[in-house]
Amino acid sequence: MATILEKAQTLISANLHSILDKALKANSLAVLDEYIRQAQDNLDDLEDAAATVGGQVKTLKRKAEESEKKAQKLDRDIDMLLQRGKEDLAIAAQRRLNSVQELAKEYGEQWERQQKEYQTLLDARLKLEAKLTEIRQEREQLQALLELAKAKEVTTKTLQSLDDLAGIGDADISRIADGIRARLDKASAHAEIRASRLDEEMDRLLETDEVQIQLEARKRRLGMGRASDVPPEEASESAAEGQ
Repeated sequence: MATILEKAQTLISANLHSILDKALKANSLAVLDEYIRQAQDNLDDLEDAAATVGGQVKTLKRKAEESEKKAQKLDRDIDMLLQRGKEDLAIAAQRRLNSVQELAKEYGEQWERQQKEYQTLLDARLKLEAKLTEIRQEREQLQALLELAKAKEVTTKTLQSLDDLAGIGDADISRIADGIRARLDKASAHAEIRASRLDEEMDRLLETDEVQIQLEARKRRLGMGRASDVPPEEASESAAEGQ
């Protein structure tokens, strides 16, 4: 029991700033994760120990109360035996009473000790649980800081790489840029050609439609339209003239 409490007290008294500082220096959460693992294990042990001692406390209290009731009954019996003149039985009952009272006293003392032990375990559990919650919260914040630090390291390395690339020479950089621009210009030219072709095609279609409309109008004026194109009045007059 003492070992469990000692381990718990060690974890409870651990300096949070020191733990965080070690984690930051190591650039790793392993220090915090190890603390959390140990704290959780000890918390489980404390809960089990507290349950065990709590059960013993209940048992001792019950036995102390039972012994007290027996002592009270024996005390009444002794008075009754003396009143009836049964001194021998009263002596035996007195001896039994002394034994029960001694046992009740022992149970009471044990109950008090175990009750204090039980309360100590409960207090240690609450403190360790609070410390565990705190360190878990700090872990989340530290994780965010480490991720930010890693991102900044990547950015720094990228900028360093760009600086190294710039050191290759302006001519090389310009050639690469010109090549990219040339590809973009070529793609733009292709797009313009396709657009021009589309415009020409549309113009031809529109021009053809206009010519066709003009020819149809001329045919109607010359009476060359199809029968289905001749108005009903003109068709009736033509039929009458034929008769």
